[in-house]
Amino acid sequence: MSFFESFGGLALALLGSGLAVALSCVGSAKGTGIAGEAGTGLLSQDPSKSGKVMVLQLLPGTQGLYGLVVWFFALIRMGFINGTAADLTVVEGMQYFVACLPMAFGGLLSAIAQGRVAAGSINILAKKPNDWSKGLILCGIVEFYAILSLLASMLMLLWL
Repeated sequence: MSFFESFGGLALALLGSGLAVALSCVGSAKGTGIAGEAGTGLLSQDPSKSGKVMVLQLLPGTQGLYGLVVWFFALIRMGFINGTAADLTVVEGMQYFVACLPMAFGGLLSAIAQGRVAAGSINILAKKPNDWSKGLILCGIVEFYAILSLLASMLMLLWL
């Protein structure tokens, strides 16, 4: 019996979908924390900018939502939602596992990177309040790669 056969295909598929949501949420927590730390400094000096700071802090949190979408879609494809879940072969389980990896790693890394960009954007807001939308655009560029990760995982899950 091989190493993977001892776990079974279903366990591999659940591990992959769990990693998609868990790593994306870890990245979002780290990213929103980075942006939040920068935001507290600005808000201690100028509380009137709280709305814009919250928008910038919120952006790295989207990756956690994307990971949750991939997790939920994987569970649907595996038949957990409608009660038709069956034992998957190791090959099928590995397919689900691999399909969830783009969101797992893309969500983790892009959320942290976006948190750093958001922190820099909060510095723009502090020094040049009229130019804060430039920082928002920079955050959006990082978001694009999180969306690509989501798209890659969703398409691979759709084609299983």
